[in-house]
Amino acid sequence: MADVQPVEDIGDYVADKLAGSILSHQVSGGELTVKVDGGAVVKVLTFLRDDVNCQFKQLMDVCGADYPEREKRFEVVYNLLSLTQNARIRVIAETDEQTPVPSVTGVFSSAGWWERETWDLYGIYFSDHPDLRRILTDYGFEGHPLRKDFPLTGYVEVRYDDEQKRVVYEPVKLTQEFRSFDFLSPWEGITRPLTGDEKAGDEKAGDEKPGEGEEPGQETGEAG
Repeated sequence: MADVQPVEDIGDYVADKLAGSILSHQVSGGELTVKVDGGAVVKVLTFLRDDVNCQFKQLMDVCGADYPEREKRFEVVYNLLSLTQNARIRVIAETDEQTPVPSVTGVFSSAGWWERETWDLYGIYFSDHPDLRRILTDYGFEGHPLRKDFPLTGYVEVRYDDEQKRVVYEPVKLTQEFRSFDFLSPWEGITRPLTGDEKAGDEKAGDEKPGEGEEPGQETGEAG
């Protein structure tokens, strides 16, 4: 059994062994993050699982992230755990809307459902997945809810129609315009005068003092 190594040493080791596939690596919060070429995901995860100095044998999660301003707007994030090394590693692969990412179900069978979830919510396609279909939204759902260009209200709403005796889909109808509230301020959004404000205004006007150089009762701009 290999000795437990600091995550910094694991990062340097992986970057050296997979020099052609690792784009960058860094340690933050005691966890190692490695950015890889999208086409090398299977190779990298297989190495991390099988190499005696790594042994990241547990895939804890696969998820996505969306950065619409980037050319490669999506990140696919694989979180792995090594009980032997008592360490975690985050593997990140970037892709766009058209370029598929190879499925890692052949390396970790648990990735099947997570890749389906990422496809459903972000629209990130995984090539060679054995059963890539929606898992959280309905069969006829259009779009991908976690894309940052997807409307917060969605496109359709669902209700049960008593007359038709079935569930029907209808375009979303908003009863009022979308409003943004600042919940830290109890007065946010109040535009009408509050009761008692007119008194405060009168008191402020009564407290005004003559300007410097003026005599009481003398109006500015008048000749003496």
